[in-house]
Amino acid sequence: MKYEEIKINQTYETQKIITGQMVETFAEITGDKNPLHLDEEFASKTIFKKRIAHGILSLGIISSVLGMEFPGPGTIYMKQETKFLKPIYIDEKITIKITVKEKIPDKSRLILVTQIIKEDGSLGIDGEALVMFKN
Repeated sequence: MKYEEIKINQTYETQKIITGQMVETFAEITGDKNPLHLDEEFASKTIFKKRIAHGILSLGIISSVLGMEFPGPGTIYMKQETKFLKPIYIDEKITIKITVKEKIPDKSRLILVTQIIKEDGSLGIDGEALVMFKN
């Protein structure tokens, strides 16, 4: 895809399932071994009632979509503002939705709405990213 082909309000969606293995691997890599993410018994006694994925793991998935799918290879992540609205549970199928909000042609930059939609249709994560896209 070329920068010139990207349009305002263009939307890209893809689905992923957040697995227990993903959460456990993320915990090992980062050292964030909060039992809320890893221990079903502990998590059952919280307001969430079961294990949830790390919020930053979800953002990492957004990052992978930006860099590999849309806008794709050549994308440089420059800034991300995020609201964590609802938890993402283990084995939940999520939809990652990217919408082009603004183009800044003189610097080959895009402002993108970055969202994760939960299985039930509710918004789990809502945010906005600034990226530079060189093709």
